[in-house]
Amino acid sequence: MTSLSDHDEQIKPVQQGATKVAPLRVLLIDDDPERANIVEVGLSENAVVHIVSHIHGRTLLDEIASITPDVIIMDCESPDRDTIESLRMVAQSNPKPIVMFVEEEGSAQMNEAIEAGVSAYVIDGLTPKRVKPLIETAIARFKHMDSLRSELRKTKEDLAARKTIERAKGLLMQHHGMTEDQAFASMRTMSQQQGKPLKDVAESVLTIIGMLAGTTGKANTP
Repeated sequence: MTSLSDHDEQIKPVQQGATKVAPLRVLLIDDDPERANIVEVGLSENAVVHIVSHIHGRTLLDEIASITPDVIIMDCESPDRDTIESLRMVAQSNPKPIVMFVEEEGSAQMNEAIEAGVSAYVIDGLTPKRVKPLIETAIARFKHMDSLRSELRKTKEDLAARKTIERAKGLLMQHHGMTEDQAFASMRTMSQQQGKPLKDVAESVLTIIGMLAGTTGKANTP
């Protein structure tokens, strides 16, 4: 995580010809009227800015659900525990690009805020001219990180699916005398016939064989 610097401001959105782009929806949480006005002026031609005072917890989540913002800007120069917990709730329940105003870089509270889900932070003074490039950069960074998280999540899910399929193959080989190829072909056929992913079929195989093994065990108990 790095701060949004002057270099970032050189990043420009790709032109889309005559395509009309819908205005951004921005949720600005700030008690400073002067700074709120700077943000609003800077985004006047590109966004609809909803300004609210500091809110936390469920109230913040409800506000996000109501407004469905594309980006959240927060005045958290000295983020307290409630603010950090609220950021964490947003990141978990409804991830959004979050830009934070801070007084200095590297503080313990700032590091906690980043871990809780802040996409970018602004240290230097703000002017209307800087607002739009800063927001665009924050959104781009959020999308990049979100893509990486999605790839990691898919990799973990694929690995878990392979483990489940391997376990199901092993049980079919053990309890039905199948070869590895026969066990896999059997599950693949069931997957096609039932219109279910192979992982779901494998889970069903594990459940059924586990139940039968348990019943057999009880029946053989003197």
